Amino acid sequence: MSKHLPRFLLGAAVLLLLLGHAAKFYQIGLVSRLDAIIYDVKVRLTMPHEVDERIVILDIDEKSLADVGRWPWGRNTMATLVSKLFDLHGIQLLGFDVVFAEPDDSSGLKTLETLARKDLRDDGAFRAAFGKLRPQLDYDGRFAAALKDNPVVLGYYVSSKEGGTSSGAIPPPVFPPESFAGRNIPFTHWVSYGGNLPKFQDAAASGGHFNPLVDADGISRRVPLLIEYQGAYYEALSLAMTRALLGFPKLVPGFPEGDASAGYGSMESLDIETRQGTVSIPVDENVAALIPFLGPQGSFRYISAADVLRDRVKVGELMGKIVLVGTTAPGLMDLRATPVSEAYAGVEIHANLLAGFLDGAVKYKPAYVLGADVMLLLIAGGVMAFVLPLLSPLRSSIVAAGVLAFVLGANLGAWQYANLVLPLAGSLIVIAVLYAMNMAWGYFAESRIKRQFTELFGQYVPPELVDEMAKNPTNYSMDGRKAELTVMFSDVRGFTTISEGLQPDQLATLMNLYLGAMTNVIRDHRGTLDKYIGDAIMAFWGAPVAETDHAKLAVITALDMQKALVDLNRELLAKGWPELKIGVGVNTGTMTVGDMGSPVRKAYTVMGDAVNLGSRLEGITKQYGVGIIVGEGSRELVEKDFVFRELDLVKVKGKDKPVGIFEPLGLAGAVDQALLDEIALWNEALRAYRAQDWDQAETVLLKLTRESPHKLYDVYLERIAHYRTDPPGDDWDGSWKFETK
Repeated sequence: MSKHLPRFLLGAAVLLLLLGHAAKFYQIGLVSRLDAIIYDVKVRLTMPHEVDERIVILDIDEKSLADVGRWPWGRNTMATLVSKLFDLHGIQLLGFDVVFAEPDDSSGLKTLETLARKDLRDDGAFRAAFGKLRPQLDYDGRFAAALKDNPVVLGYYVSSKEGGTSSGAIPPPVFPPESFAGRNIPFTHWVSYGGNLPKFQDAAASGGHFNPLVDADGISRRVPLLIEYQGAYYEALSLAMTRALLGFPKLVPGFPEGDASAGYGSMESLDIETRQGTVSIPVDENVAALIPFLGPQGSFRYISAADVLRDRVKVGELMGKIVLVGTTAPGLMDLRATPVSEAYAGVEIHANLLAGFLDGAVKYKPAYVLGADVMLLLIAGGVMAFVLPLLSPLRSSIVAAGVLAFVLGANLGAWQYANLVLPLAGSLIVIAVLYAMNMAWGYFAESRIKRQFTELFGQYVPPELVDEMAKNPTNYSMDGRKAELTVMFSDVRGFTTISEGLQPDQLATLMNLYLGAMTNVIRDHRGTLDKYIGDAIMAFWGAPVAETDHAKLAVITALDMQKALVDLNRELLAKGWPELKIGVGVNTGTMTVGDMGSPVRKAYTVMGDAVNLGSRLEGITKQYGVGIIVGEGSRELVEKDFVFRELDLVKVKGKDKPVGIFEPLGLAGAVDQALLDEIALWNEALRAYRAQDWDQAETVLLKLTRESPHKLYDVYLERIAHYRTDPPGDDWDGSWKFETK
């Protein structure tokens, strides 16, 4: 047991460090940030992605600004808007996520009043006309009258900036000063506000603030339902609208059952007591509610405010709806960073809260989750710290996976079925750190040789080959040497066009899927992955582990890559992405293999003419309309194992000696008779072509084209047409020269 003591002590130290964070003795920024990220991920993964038809957002958008004019609009326009919403469209409730802080003098009323008092005070006709006209020119009065006659909730903002001054008016507090005397509730405290003109607030049914809480990372996840200002407590816009819908019932703070003393400070809910029952809204330690996002922006119907003003909305469409007036126009600065979007309309935050209050769908993060977090940490950390050191790596992995499943299950179950938000980062970190620590201990103490080989070869060869090499490490080296090996190159055709048609994140996902699938095939056949060159892959066989069948393994790999591409393309097409086609070149020959490069960067790779030819073969696959081309060096070693179609004798760029190139069609005995007959006929055409018997070659090629169309046959027909007008000469060796790589 004593040999495990250092690991016991290290594990206990890690556990105690995270327990201190969970118990809020201190805060670890990394853990808090990770918890916020995990929360955001859970929000995005579990959003219902629904559109709530009860709530409509009346949007002061760019269209409205272009149609009606720049904001703020005249109060006569706003009065018309309010009247149309209620009188014409029959909405149920109206809330404003904007502030009407300044009087509207655009009608010229002040000028006329001055004239009436001074220059024209004795003009009876003027005074009589002005008396009749005055109500129409009092735009603020008209707007106030429209508010008074209808259920309207106004919004206002609050500020925590010291030295700020308040303006306008706000509604009476929902809880007067001293309501929570003796309770240590950390309400959000504000020092000033920007309210509406008093006549508007007096005329409105209610009002509420629209300030969310912005976390340290700049993300808005919560809205304080009660804020403290000068000792009194004021409600949020969404809460005020909920109460307005329910007839302004009593609001009651919800403390734990049986909490007769004021010693336990945390409020757990705000309860709206109605005749039909109690609507309970869970709150956190700051009396804030987590925003219950229904989905990304657009979870509510948006209607341009101009469409209502210009009567472009059908009567009846808004009947009985709850309407929130807000803005998404970028210049009006009401876009906020949230877990679901970096630029989320502030008005939709309040709509989500209102919907969540009505449906009882607000996540719950009460103060007592601190105890749950500590208990989960003790369970998970205790097992990881004091059990793992006693187990083998395999059993440690099984136990760690079990602990992880327990923690994730408990956390996600509480989230999904109890609407309870439990911290998760601390438990995940303790599991990850203690598991990694125990694995690393064994790694360094007991697996030094395998580690050395993994560092040298693990990025190139499959794990099973690393294990094989680690058994006899003296037999392997990364020093340069000459050897007969087989190299393979593959490349995606038309990749530039494909990449231009995808977004960067889509392209990255596509490349990861493609390279992952192809790499798996290479590793399944004991290949050494050399490098990725953009969308191209380079691999070789025969080193560092000697393979007598290196050419056979390479050809099988090329065939299986084409098969794997068929399955991958089904997945890509299902995503609406273009399918991929690849060319593969395989060549065998003498190469230099070893660790090569500069003091700054090295790589285990192959070099030589045979490698260059393999690259050239991949490049000319598209010239013949085939997926794979194998050089004659590879074909000679495996001709009994596969069925090949000879394609050509070619002189690639940089080489004067022609080489034979071949297309592998499948394993010997696995190719159907129809294809074998086609190959026999093709060989007849090829013999006639090389004998310069153009007529015979053309006749056979035309027959092949009719029966089995292929670009290869078209290529040779074009060559025959060329050679008829420009014969190659008696010394022609039957080869074709490529001038490009």
